[in-house]
Amino acid sequence: MHPILVACLALCLTAPAHAWQAGQDGAICTLDHSEASGDIRLTYDPAGPLYTITVTRAEPWPVADLFGIAFLGGEENTITTERHSNSADGRAISVADRGFGNVLRGLAANTAATVFAGTETLSVSLAGAAPEVAAFEACGTRPSV
Repeated sequence: MHPILVACLALCLTAPAHAWQAGQDGAICTLDHSEASGDIRLTYDPAGPLYTITVTRAEPWPVADLFGIAFLGGEENTITTERHSNSADGRAISVADRGFGNVLRGLAANTAATVFAGTETLSVSLAGAAPEVAAFEACGTRPSV
């Protein structure tokens, strides 16, 4: 095998996966995404019902009046809230609500998103998100085993 091909394969196999992934943690539906800049995790508890989104990064998020997500490259929309909270170490910022229609639509219908709090931002690729968002939405409608 050619040495350049071997090097390319090795790089591809050792690079972290940046894919969106729907799943389940017991009765809780999950949607996860990880990039070098940070991680996003959505959950849905059908018993509530309650949705959450948590965005984690290496550096602490500022304590800010507004937390938001700007969806870009499709059905552009910006969503903001004052009902967010920072984790004790400041690296994670979370929001919980009974409905996440705008968030899920934004993830599925766009190519990128920018998460922001105060002057800090985190850019996120939405490549491959749409089918995983659909699986996440279907998760809560299936009976748990």
